[in-house]
Amino acid sequence: MKNSEIAGIFQNIASLLEAKGENQFKIRAYRMVSRSIMRLPVELEQLVNEDRLNEVPGVGDAITGKISEMITTGRLGYYERLKAEFPEAMTALLGVSGIGSKTAMRILRELDIKSIDALELAVADGRLASLPRMGKKTIENINRHLKELKRKGRFVSG
Repeated sequence: MKNSEIAGIFQNIASLLEAKGENQFKIRAYRMVSRSIMRLPVELEQLVNEDRLNEVPGVGDAITGKISEMITTGRLGYYERLKAEFPEAMTALLGVSGIGSKTAMRILRELDIKSIDALELAVADGRLASLPRMGKKTIENINRHLKELKRKGRFVSG
């Protein structure tokens, strides 16, 4: 796994923990390590092989174990279990720029959005705009990001 993938998983973990109402220090730690990983000049795999993960800011024993698991298996059991606590669409919604954990939960609960396709439709038909604190600029940003994902072939429909 590449650094960007691992950093993204840690960012998603932070967002899911936030949606669960977990401890802010834990959430902040995952966000911090995500940023640290994105700034690394070398791939984490090399640091794992050289037993140098402790040199990365924010990486302690628990994160070391999680990074090692991702590098060796290509997945993270903790993340899989955490994702299973939420509707399937939650992770997809979190991947859309402009949608944080609280907004994603509101979209899921109040609009019953179950896919990115359904989100795109809710933007087009104005249902997303009906949500409280969902301003015109936010909706424009979400719509622009959806189009960008589609253009880059990263749009996961379903």
